[in-house]
Amino acid sequence: MRADRLLSLLLLLQNRGRMTAPELAAELEVSVRTVYRDVEALGTSGVPVLADRGPAGGFRLADGYRTRLTGLTDVQAGSLFLAGVPGPARELGLGAELAAAQLKLQAALPAALAGRARLIQDRFHLDAPAWFRDADPVPHLARIAEAVWDQRVLRTHYRRWGGEVHRELHPLGLVLKGGIWYLVARAGHSESSESSESSESSENAPNAEGPAASVRTYRVSRFLTVDASADAFERPAGFELAAYWRESTRRLGAALHQQSAELRLSPRGQRLLPMQFGAAGARALADAGPADAEGWVRVRLPVESEAVAVGDLLRLGTEAEVLGPPALRSALADTAAALAARYA
Repeated sequence: MRADRLLSLLLLLQNRGRMTAPELAAELEVSVRTVYRDVEALGTSGVPVLADRGPAGGFRLADGYRTRLTGLTDVQAGSLFLAGVPGPARELGLGAELAAAQLKLQAALPAALAGRARLIQDRFHLDAPAWFRDADPVPHLARIAEAVWDQRVLRTHYRRWGGEVHRELHPLGLVLKGGIWYLVARAGHSESSESSESSESSENAPNAEGPAASVRTYRVSRFLTVDASADAFERPAGFELAAYWRESTRRLGAALHQQSAELRLSPRGQRLLPMQFGAAGARALADAGPADAEGWVRVRLPVESEAVAVGDLLRLGTEAEVLGPPALRSALADTAAALAARYA
């Protein structure tokens, strides 16, 4: 709406001082011609916008002028919780609200604190996704987020490992993990006959207990269609999203790492282990036995299934030797022999 844009223009000039028409146009995502029209409208309404000409020119407010029109709307106030992750805020459809909320917050701060806030923005930046991985396409994220907020039942078409399924879901919350969006939801009454299924996909945490007993996790990029109904639902009594996520993450880790591999690592392999296996690799290295004369050490590393472990351990190349269990060592040897034959 034009009124919102005029207020944003006014707050930009108040927070940042002199700005050129192209700079304002870029911030407001409008044309330069629209900026000139908006500046004229502000002047007509009594706002003292001055135009300085020349190479260092631009628009500015008259000295001493400050607006007190800084009240935050409900949506803008809520969007401030995403201030550190502007990319996900845009995906949720809150990009414009977040920008407006930040402008209003800066305008309401004393000059010293406003300056410090700008310095923090200049010096710290949070980039949530992992390196060198394209973000999941999430065309239905904004609609799902709206249903989460309004507590509306979702009728969905979802792609899982075993095929495609239709689900009626009660959306309880959204989680951004490693740049990937997940929906935490409970199956609707029409899906109760399928409640015995342990999970929707390999990314899902095992079923929880207590208030979250029928709650599951869905990867948002796998929703093929999403329709929000007019039907409302009641959240499970005592359900807390953060607590559910912590517990489901713990359960998933325990379910995936049900066995361990005994490895012998070279000095370079010891440096690679935390890089390739994260916290699990770092913990294994911290508990390593003494080094031999060549600097190799023995560690015990939690691993997933044999097929997954083979692929993971091959990333260590010749800097690691699998000592056990025998079946895993044999599988590594067979894979190495097949590779050698392929490239002979």
